[in-house]
Amino acid sequence: MKPSVSLLTKYTSMLLLCVILGACSSDSSDNDDDDDGTGVVVNTAPTLNAGADQTVDSATSVTLTATITDDDSDYTIVWTQSSGTEVTLSDSASASTTFTAPTVSEYETLVFEVSVDDGVNDVVIDSVSVTVEAEGTTTTESDIWIINDTDAVSTNITDASTGEGILVDVQSVTEETVNGATYTVVTTQGIPEYDVTITQDIVDTLNARPKASSDFTDGATTAVAGDVVEFGADIGYISTGDNCDTTGGYGYWPKGPACPKADEREVYFPTEPTPTTEVCENGLGKVGLMVNGSSIYNWSDGMSYAQDGTWLNLAPVAEQYDVDVCGGHSANGDYHHHFYTSCLATLLGDDGDGHSPIYGYAADGYPIYGPWESDGVLAVSAWTTRDYSSSTTETGCDDGTRSCTMVDAYDVSLGTETATDGPAFDETVSTLSGNELTATNGYYYDDYYWDSELTALGGEYLDQYNAHSDDDRGYHYHITLSDDGDGTYSPAFPYVIGLRFAGELEDNAVASCDSGDTMMGPPP
Repeated sequence: MKPSVSLLTKYTSMLLLCVILGACSSDSSDNDDDDDGTGVVVNTAPTLNAGADQTVDSATSVTLTATITDDDSDYTIVWTQSSGTEVTLSDSASASTTFTAPTVSEYETLVFEVSVDDGVNDVVIDSVSVTVEAEGTTTTESDIWIINDTDAVSTNITDASTGEGILVDVQSVTEETVNGATYTVVTTQGIPEYDVTITQDIVDTLNARPKASSDFTDGATTAVAGDVVEFGADIGYISTGDNCDTTGGYGYWPKGPACPKADEREVYFPTEPTPTTEVCENGLGKVGLMVNGSSIYNWSDGMSYAQDGTWLNLAPVAEQYDVDVCGGHSANGDYHHHFYTSCLATLLGDDGDGHSPIYGYAADGYPIYGPWESDGVLAVSAWTTRDYSSSTTETGCDDGTRSCTMVDAYDVSLGTETATDGPAFDETVSTLSGNELTATNGYYYDDYYWDSELTALGGEYLDQYNAHSDDDRGYHYHITLSDDGDGTYSPAFPYVIGLRFAGELEDNAVASCDSGDTMMGPPP
């Protein structure tokens, strides 16, 4: 709602004039009819408020009510619609009017203007917006979830007992009411239907792996630029994990603990998430689902550099050579993503020319959108790497090394405390799968803290939960990337959702609050 232009002009002019003439009066009379000093009564312009902006459901009745103050009641009111799907107003010439919201397939904003003309002063105009939500807007919308309504099965991932392909994507999405609360219930076996068109960059990246000579049967990938590789198809890897021989898909995954298998589950998401009032850390295992049924895991790979749980590994860093060409892998047969996947982005048509669509839902019911905030603009994580260089900084250690951790990563003002020494920033460390990486700043969870000043900037900057709110989508998480500056992007901590859930977890949620005892010791 904007202020009346004519009123602003009138009052500004009157104030300037009285200051110049030295004739400003302290009279606080609320009489709108003023004497101009010659005995002539001045008719003041009406004041107008079109009412508060509204958000309504499709096909519901909407009432618009303007508040008008004037010297008398001798004025004319006119309501008009300036944008949005055209609706019929019940009475366009009175202060209050109604209409029926249109049925829309996606959010749409209607704008209405009301004008008041007292026949003496300039016409006063104000506007109000009505945002109409899509019919049945919940997480059950078929244009959000990738639903397999043809019983399509995976070509390469099969049931070990029957030899038949496993159903792909999401099998069903229904709505269910439990104890008065409404939930979206998603049924899936957790196997996505990814088809990857191999580029020369993909081939070169695969063959540039540090251990390519022992990762691939022939020392290099068998994938060729131009090939379309289905999920689980053999591209030459030596797949050594559990399920690789029994469920198919040998050759698609790097050496690791397991290949995916059917993971039948029903996952409940509250259709109206509730902001949490308690700290709820997200631990190992599922923290949500992608819209194709693949599991979402958090930032951790469950390992740490120190046996006391200090210097915790970040999965997207430590496991960068343990994931497939879609950036996913399996734990106990459960295929999952820890970070952005270009394969899902391709399925959703998300190319960065606008706000990303929904990629999934967190266990608390809040949606997870892709990395783009608007055309060419990434959503920005407010978690930033520490400055270890000096004890004079709130995040530094006395010796400039990894010898201290943050007292509270959410409150930088509390400073640091002594901790078990971590590796030097140029030290080589071994991952669980035997790859060697340099432990640069940002390798470990303990290298980060939440910068509240970034969050305060608003716009594309996110909060401590890796989320924010806007008028069209409400509160939502973002998958985060950082721009490498050369046309490429890297996963940005905390990658999908933050370290804690922003919403309350229901008793039937797919995740639970972490006890803090799930971290294991260092890799062998």
